[in-house]
This record gives sequence, structure tokens and C-alpha cells, in this order.
Amino acid sequence: MPERPSVPVFDFVSARESAAGTGVRSFWPGIWLLGFLALVVGSVIALVLYLQHFEAEEDTRRQAADAQWLEQSVQFHFRRLEEDLRVAARQSADVQGGLLWREPGVLLAQGWVGAPLSAPPALWQMDENRHPLNTQSLATMHDTARGLRRSAYAGPMRDADGKLTPLVWLAVPYFERGYFVGNYVAALALDVAVRSLVPEWFTRSHEVRLVLDEGSTTFDPDRRKPFRAAMNLAGTDVYLEVTPIREQAATVPRMFLLVAMVFLGGMLVSLWALRRDIQKRQQVQARLEAEVALRTAMENSVTIGLRAWDLAGRVLYVNEAFCSMVGYPAERLIGVSAPMPYWPQGNDSHIEQVHRDVLAHGTSMDGVEVQFQHRDGHLLDVLIHEAPLHTAAGEHIGWMSSVLDISERKRAQAVAAQQQERLEATGRLVAVGEVASTLAHELNQPLGALSSFATGLLNKLNAGRISIEETAPVVQRIAGLAERAGRIIQRVNAIARRREISLQRLDLMPVVQRMAPHAVPDAEPVWVNADELLIEHLLNNLLTNAQEAAQAHSGTPQVHLGVRMEQAWAQISISDNGPGVPDETQSHIFDAFFSSKEGGMGMGLAICRSIVEAHHGRIQVDRSPELGGARFTVSLPLAGIALGEPSTLDGTIDTP
Repeated sequence: MPERPSVPVFDFVSARESAAGTGVRSFWPGIWLLGFLALVVGSVIALVLYLQHFEAEEDTRRQAADAQWLEQSVQFHFRRLEEDLRVAARQSADVQGGLLWREPGVLLAQGWVGAPLSAPPALWQMDENRHPLNTQSLATMHDTARGLRRSAYAGPMRDADGKLTPLVWLAVPYFERGYFVGNYVAALALDVAVRSLVPEWFTRSHEVRLVLDEGSTTFDPDRRKPFRAAMNLAGTDVYLEVTPIREQAATVPRMFLLVAMVFLGGMLVSLWALRRDIQKRQQVQARLEAEVALRTAMENSVTIGLRAWDLAGRVLYVNEAFCSMVGYPAERLIGVSAPMPYWPQGNDSHIEQVHRDVLAHGTSMDGVEVQFQHRDGHLLDVLIHEAPLHTAAGEHIGWMSSVLDISERKRAQAVAAQQQERLEATGRLVAVGEVASTLAHELNQPLGALSSFATGLLNKLNAGRISIEETAPVVQRIAGLAERAGRIIQRVNAIARRREISLQRLDLMPVVQRMAPHAVPDAEPVWVNADELLIEHLLNNLLTNAQEAAQAHSGTPQVHLGVRMEQAWAQISISDNGPGVPDETQSHIFDAFFSSKEGGMGMGLAICRSIVEAHHGRIQVDRSPELGGARFTVSLPLAGIALGEPSTLDGTIDTP
């Protein structure tokens, strides 16, 4: 056998075991899924709380950083202002002032204090006179700057009511050759200085307020908590209160949270899609299990053997019916290639050729009949039908066989054939008997007449009482009887040979006139499809019976012959004035070997009925209303003559 390319093999056993192994659905996956979802929700809540805490700390840190930045910026500009005043104290005309030096409204007044030949600024005198604490504060600033040899501040100054004002004094000591010359002082408007120092971008997000009294508070519960930064002006307690205008959320953590939530949402959507897919798979699996269970039940219930094999002839699957059929378990058959263990011994070549044809082309619709050998040795006839085996993708991977054990049917057919042969033999014997009986019945009358005429002629010849003229009619009568006997033998021979009836278009009138030449006048033709020889035999039998019945019963025997067309039928009626047929025997009068005459063989009317039925006609018997005896009516179908008015032709035969 030529090698075939390897093809994917469908594992029936694995498919059945996998389907049978999936039983009750486990609830543990659902519990694990709920636990996982609870863990995810808890993690999200914890992450949100952590981010809120982180954002609060980040906001506090950012406020502190902003306040520190503002504090350092203020200190830088005030240190620069101190240097500018120190340059101005040296009476240098080239003062490259900083921001506070250049900002209008910051420097309210400047001049010397304690220097000889220099009068303090007028604003100095005004502040000293406005409140005693101002005098004390200015004196302290003067002494601190002289004593510590560094810049000092005084203020904020008070008005006449003792209320603090945003005015402070800055004193820069000036020494020349180690001797104190005086303090170069300047009056500063802190509110203007702060507005000039705070950049615009900072004010867009913060509200900066100058705090002159450390104990005062402007806390508003509807606003965010402010953060205070010291201005570090030596000799003053002035602060800057920085309050964020709006909350600045930490963008990066929220972005991370958003990304995490997106991934979490994607994961939940994936889990939901996975759950739907699992549900669909479970539904498909449930349907598959039900289908496999149904197919398994069908396989176990059927008595037809099922077998599957691949294109290489290797058995893939057999059901229990097939195993019982051949007597081998499935383990001995699956995976086996030719020669199969159930092939009959000594008949390998035939079944191997059938095997090759099946693998190449399958089987026809009628299947193929072969013989298998059971494991115990007895042979069985099987009928195999093969169908292509395809995968779900439509790939042809082998054949699926249905194997039907037809051994009983074959044995029944053999028995029926034997019985039919015996029946045919019996039929032939019966036919021979019928032929013999018919021959004896038909030849009885002409042979008897021949014997009578021959005996009478011989007696007259011996007595010398017959002339030549008288001898001729007798010899002619003997010749006619001999011809009649020959015709009888010819008809019986035809019947015995069971030859086919030669139906020809036949006019009944010449046949009837030939059988009764003196009783039937010339008439219109009556056409039928008939065998002339058999019709003549039929009429001869019926006329003979009628004449015998009339002669035996009446001194004036009469026989009435009529021919008529009735619709689609040609009817021939033969009546006599004999005793007739009793009603109780009319149903059996046409049976074979049934006769009402003494010494009759009972074959004449049986042959008549066979002839009529062979011409698709019918024959009936009843009592003649005219003559009182029996009336036999033969109906034959007309041959292609249109239906018309019925015609009648009657005649009477006077029997001698």
C-alpha cells in the first residue's frame, strides 16, 4: 500500500474523556475573584488616603518654601539697601541703588543723625515727637548701630494714638579713621517696599500681607492657613504673612493615581471580558457535554457498528456494537492498520482490494458487502457504508464507517431462494398435471367421435353395406375430427409452453361464425385485442358445455349465442335450456378440478377463466331469463373503438 502523507488525527477517546471529566462547576474561582476585587478596592481607598496626606504635606512644604524664598528675597534687597545707604553716607554721587533704592515711595527720608554739623531729617523729629516709644526705639537703633558697628532698624513707628505704622528707620553707622562720625539714617515705607519686592507671578498664587504686630491674627476659617516669614530686620519685629490663594494640587501623584486607575479600570474590564468569555466557554462546554452524552447514548443503543479510520487506514475509533460484532475489544483495534484481525483467513486479497478502494474513494450509496471473521472463527456478512470524516475546519482526515451485520438476512435470502426453487418445481409439476388433464379433457370428445366413426365405417365396410358416395362424408368427418384433435394438441402445447399471448387486433364475428356457422348471420365487425387461437378455444369449450347441458336436460335442446357491444366491452353470451348452475356452486364453477358433470375433470371452465383474465376481461355465470338454463357471459375490452350505442347480434344453435 503506498505511503500517505501524515494527516492530523482526531482523538475520539481524548475528546470523550475530556468531556466526561468536566463535572460540577467549582465555586473557588468566584471566591478568589471576590477576594481579589476586595483587595483592589481596599488598595484604591488606601492609595487615595495616602495621596491626600501626601498632598497636604506637599502643600505645607511648598508654602514653607515659598515663604523662605520670599524671606531670603526681602533680606537680600534690604542688605542691598543698607549697602546703598553706606555708599550714600560717604557722599558718593555714584550710587548704583538696588530695587528698594530705585522704587519710588520706599525711601521717605534720609540724612545724618549724630554727625556734627548735620541736622537729623525732619521726619525723624516728627516721629520722636509723635510717640514716646518712637523716641526710645530710635535711640536704641542709634546706639545699636554705633555700638555694634552694623546696620540697625527701628520701628515700626507709631502714630500719635500709639498705632503701628508701616514706617521703619534704618541706621547705617559711618566711621572714619576709626572714629564714629554718625549714623546715616533713612525712613522706609515697608508696605511699599514689600509690594515692590514681591513679584507678580508670586502674587498670582499667594496673598502677601505685612504683619506689624506679631500678636495680631487674621485667620479666616474659609481660607487656607497662612504661613509667616520673618523679615529679619534687626531691631524690628516685622513679618510677612503668606497665604495661598488657591490650592495647588500635586499633579504628579494625581497623574500616577489617574494612570493607576486607568490600568485598574482596564484590568477590571479585562476581567469582565474574561468572565464573559469563560461563561460562553462554559455554555459551549455544557452543550458539548450534552451532545457528547447524547451521542454516547446513541452509540451504546444502536446495533450498527461504527468505525473511524484515518487516510492511512489506521483505526481511530470503534463502538461497542462493532466490538461485539467482530469479538475484539476496542483496545485491540484502535491504532491497528491493515491487515485487520477480523479479516477472514485465506480471503485477504479480496478484502484488501476492497479496503484500498474504500480508502481511495469511499463507498457508493448502496455500500459494499464483505465478510468479516469473528474472533471465535465464524464468518459474518456485513454491509459497509463509508462517509468522509472531516475536522471542524473542513479538512478531510479519514472515513466514518457504518457496519451492518446482514448474516441473518443473507441466510434468510438463501432459505427463501431454496423455497422459491422448490415452489417453482412444485408449480412445474402442477402445470404438467394441468396440461395432462387438459389434454385428456380436450381430446376425449374428438377421439371418442373418431373411434365411433371409424368403428361404424369399418362395420359397414365389412358388411359391404356402404358405397363410395356414403364413405366420403364419413372420411371427411373423420378428417375434421382429426384436425380438431390436432388443433387441441396445438393449443394445449401452447398453454404448456407458457408462451406469451399474441394479442392482435381481431374481429370477433368471423371467429364466432366459424364456431357456429349456421347460427350467426353476417354482422358488423367487433374489434378486440385478442389471441385468436385462445378465443376459439374459449368459445368451443363454452358451446360444447352448453350443448351437452341442453341435450341432457331437454328433448328440444337449445343454445343461444349472442354478441353485443356494451360501452367499452364486447360481450359474448352463451345460454342454454339445460338445468343451469345452482347458486351454491356458481362461486366455484371456475375453480380447477371442480365439475358438476359426472365424470368431468373440472378443467374446462378453469381454462376459460384463465383465457379471459389473460385478455384483461371477465367471465360470469348466471341463469338465462329466456331459456331458463345457464348463461355464461364473456366480457372483452374493445380495441380502440369509440364508445357508441350498444349493438346486439344474437343467434340460436339447434343442437341435434
